[in-house]
Amino acid sequence: MAVSAPIGIDELLERVRAGYIRVDAREAYAASRAGAVLVDIRYQALRERDGLIPGALVVERNELEWRLDPRGSHRLPEATSHDLQVVVICNEGYASSLAAASLHALGLHRATDLTGGFQAWRSAGLPVDPAPSGPADA
Repeated sequence: MAVSAPIGIDELLERVRAGYIRVDAREAYAASRAGAVLVDIRYQALRERDGLIPGALVVERNELEWRLDPRGSHRLPEATSHDLQVVVICNEGYASSLAAASLHALGLHRATDLTGGFQAWRSAGLPVDPAPSGPADA
């Protein structure tokens, strides 16, 4: 069996992105208004720093597949079907591409990601809620 030559991350991103159509911030917003599920995979420090997209599900990247697999025992209530339209959002649109490809591998054929990530959403002037503050100091 021949072993393939290793590829770099830029080539990997190019390959996985060729497998689906990415959306820009306004398209993601419109999709969410039409019933798509926005999934924020940014880590907590970024959510605390920059805020949250109203209505987006927050799912840590390391739990994404378990939470969105419609057949999974740990799925979220929103993970009702392989036909679910999902828009994955990271900070700048890189990790979300790999995450969307992983969801495709699970059969979520309508999964995509937001080009430019949360930063593009915010730059487009779309709604952002401040992150909830922690417990007040006494």
